Amino acid sequence: MISKKGRALKYGDNINTDIISPPQYMELGIAEASAYAMQAADPEFPKRVKPGDIFVAENNLGSGSSRETSPLTLKYLGISCVVAKSFARIFYRNCINVGIPALECPQAGEIDDGDELEIDIEKGSIKNLTKADVYRCDVLPAHIMEIIHAGGMFEYLYKNLGNKRKDI
Repeated sequence: MISKKGRALKYGDNINTDIISPPQYMELGIAEASAYAMQAADPEFPKRVKPGDIFVAENNLGSGSSRETSPLTLKYLGISCVVAKSFARIFYRNCINVGIPALECPQAGEIDDGDELEIDIEKGSIKNLTKADVYRCDVLPAHIMEIIHAGGMFEYLYKNLGNKRKDI
């Protein structure tokens, strides 16, 4: 079973890439820029995130730029999975590219901030341990799971091309 267990950090509709990773800090490295993540919606976000937390939103998560800085920032801060009712496609793919499972869940609106979640990615189920509810989510295809398991697209390519990763 491939699962993720963590606390939900919940947001609403239209959380765009500029909210997740403000563009005025994009010249900084991810470590420095992550201190400003979600500043417009939740200034305490970088301090609230704990390794393994699950970022939950509602509709249209990740609209905006095609930069990978938003999912990289979430990964750097310790987000293990992203769940939303719907995603902007480029953000969805960028999450996968950096090794974060992105799961569509029509019932994401029923999840509250702070709920403890356990996600079975292979079965497409999200258990809300706080509320004793179970929600359905999309099952990621095997080829996407290979990228996730590798830690992202770069690692997947290095592994499958027979090279060892060097710092990028």
